Amino acid sequence: MPVIDARFSVLSEDFAADPYRFFAGLREQAPVHHEPAIDSYFLSRYQDVKRVLTDHEVFSTEMLTVRAEPVMRGRVLAQMTGAEHTAKRKIVVRAFTGAALRDQTRAIRANAAELIEPFLSRGRVDLVNDFGRPFGVHVTLDVLGLDKKDWERIAAWHGGVAEFITSVALTDERRRHCLDCAEQLEAYLVPVIEQRRRHPGDDLISRLCTAEFDGIAMSNRDVTALIINVLVAATEPADKTLALLFKHLVDHPEQMAQVRRDPDLLTAAIAETLRCTPPVQLIPRQAEKDIVVAGTTVPAGAVVFCMIGAVNRDPDAFTAPDTFDIHRPDLGTARSFTAAAQHLAFGTGLHQCVGAAFARAEIETAAAMLLPLFDQVRHTPGARYQETGLYTRGPASLLLDFTPVTPVTPVTPAMPVAPVRRDVGRD
Repeated sequence: MPVIDARFSVLSEDFAADPYRFFAGLREQAPVHHEPAIDSYFLSRYQDVKRVLTDHEVFSTEMLTVRAEPVMRGRVLAQMTGAEHTAKRKIVVRAFTGAALRDQTRAIRANAAELIEPFLSRGRVDLVNDFGRPFGVHVTLDVLGLDKKDWERIAAWHGGVAEFITSVALTDERRRHCLDCAEQLEAYLVPVIEQRRRHPGDDLISRLCTAEFDGIAMSNRDVTALIINVLVAATEPADKTLALLFKHLVDHPEQMAQVRRDPDLLTAAIAETLRCTPPVQLIPRQAEKDIVVAGTTVPAGAVVFCMIGAVNRDPDAFTAPDTFDIHRPDLGTARSFTAAAQHLAFGTGLHQCVGAAFARAEIETAAAMLLPLFDQVRHTPGARYQETGLYTRGPASLLLDFTPVTPVTPVTPAMPVAPVRRDVGRD
């Protein structure tokens, strides 16, 4: 276990290369680690993080005014409280549950079949860059009702927005780039919003345009912020989670074989992937008053980063936490995509992810389609595997070789999606 001393930094290259090797040391030696370069505190114990994410009076989302609002072009769900949060969250949640989710599952299946088809005869695919990234964007554009022919432009703008939100420190040049991306994305969306106000359809943008809060329709800025909120939240983890799922299964062939024999185990494999290697590694909050956490005083106004990767491997919360095990009894697969989840990959409390049910449907449907098509799937010989990211983290690429099934039938039935509770949903 590396020693966590005064020289240690979560901003270091060593930590960036493999944060998981430092998590046990942080939990045991520095559960509240102060990072002087950015004057922020990093929490790594499960109970401390759960306290931060559920005590909304002491730990607020006020820092999002600086960390998110400039590129979201308005206030996001996580900044809202009370009646406004309840009303607007309900609008978004309805777009990702029930009948809407069943319709989206068909779109997810169609997008997955279209995107994987060119690679099936080759027997080789980069699951991140060839499939996962375009897949996440295409599916989200379907939900929003945006034209997929513009997906590369939208993905580029989204990339700048995501960089702004997920960077712990930005140079002036990168900050200007991110803000420019956000302005271009807003300029693209405003005419769409105005058109949907005149001619609403069944898509999420139309629902936002026709919804009211306190009897008043939402402004273009309100709708723009919620659209970008959904775009970032829905696309950012998709390629990461799918790639990490396949990496874990390829690395654990006995569990891969079990999932192939019993497709009902796929949900457990996805839940264990989210626990073991969550795509969102940091969730920020701001202390509203001086507060003692694990013996350390966090001063009022300080930014606190909840280290989700560390808490999901806390032995006080999970047995043998560094082991990938789809059969672990302390995961609770049935509740892993609800507000009662034991892992904290979707956060918890008031601002838990509104898209948890959608994330499950998206990854489950794609994986259920790909597994039968990827016979004898294995890592491409000589391929270098590398994960990147401090705030969100996932493989830079995942090169896989496989023996295509003959005859190739890419449009296979997707797994049924179990009924989802209405209280699911990180803003």
